[in-house]
Amino acid sequence: MFHARHLLIFVVGLVLATPLLASPELWRGEWPKTDFSRAAVPFEEILSGGPPKDGIPALDDVEMIPVSSETRLADAEPVMVLELDGTEARAWPIRYLTWHEIMNDEVAGIPVAVTFCPLCNAGMIFDRRLDGQVLSFGVSGKLRHSDMIMYDRQTESWWQQALGEGIVGEMTGKTLVQLPGWMESWGAFRARNPDGLVMAEPDWPRRYGQNPYVGYDGLAKPLLYSGEMPPHAIEPLSRIVRVGNRGWPLERVAEAGRLEEGGVIIDWTAGQASALDRARIAEGRDVGNIRVKDTATGRDLVHDVIFAFAFHAFHPDGQWMLGK
Repeated sequence: MFHARHLLIFVVGLVLATPLLASPELWRGEWPKTDFSRAAVPFEEILSGGPPKDGIPALDDVEMIPVSSETRLADAEPVMVLELDGTEARAWPIRYLTWHEIMNDEVAGIPVAVTFCPLCNAGMIFDRRLDGQVLSFGVSGKLRHSDMIMYDRQTESWWQQALGEGIVGEMTGKTLVQLPGWMESWGAFRARNPDGLVMAEPDWPRRYGQNPYVGYDGLAKPLLYSGEMPPHAIEPLSRIVRVGNRGWPLERVAEAGRLEEGGVIIDWTAGQASALDRARIAEGRDVGNIRVKDTATGRDLVHDVIFAFAFHAFHPDGQWMLGK
């Protein structure tokens, strides 16, 4: 098993090599189609995460099966969920996203990218349509502020997953539309959607159900991150419910059970295992389920549950909803 402490040793070497790695001249061989003359971020902020381009293989046109046919998942296992009007609710298990990070799929005629960055705990679903074309995404192998950099296969531009924004290449400055998906336990999804669909196990030689980042969300500091730590003495690897540029500490939400403020309703219920704790994802400690709705309409709101350091890095002017 590949433990976080082993990853840390590997990371030290990468960090020391950063000045040499952060150079378009060294990247061009692997990225001949990327327009490095266009960039929205300093190249020195971009690190190698270890794997090369497509070393973590994104999946396309994944197979979905009826909820009633799924027998592998434990109730507490986390899944990414999308429930759109007029179509079956769908779930993509984190046990697969941990090893592939991006699923290019289609829901009710909408091309979607279901994404998960383990180092930031960022699970986000994007509409792949942009400016009259449909993009498909792969994993670049690069990181910025410890967050996955995706790339689109059409222009090989680089995208910051935590923001859905193009940061290098032809698509620099473009923004993907994030859809109102969320992460919850398989048991909660199944109970609410007995006629829904769930992603089938991919035909890849991976240890699905195992967590290659054992103990990661219990570390004092994130890996591959050299930016500022969160303010207000907030632990960098604590979870934050992000809605726009506002962030609610998960501990505060869990203690309350329900928070209603700023036009937002956030509900917490027990039952979801952390995907970044124990060796088996299903045995991770209970971090609970989050549901975020608009107070006025009752509709699901776009949000994610991200580590505090990443919220601070990508939303430096964000509002910390501390209830004080």
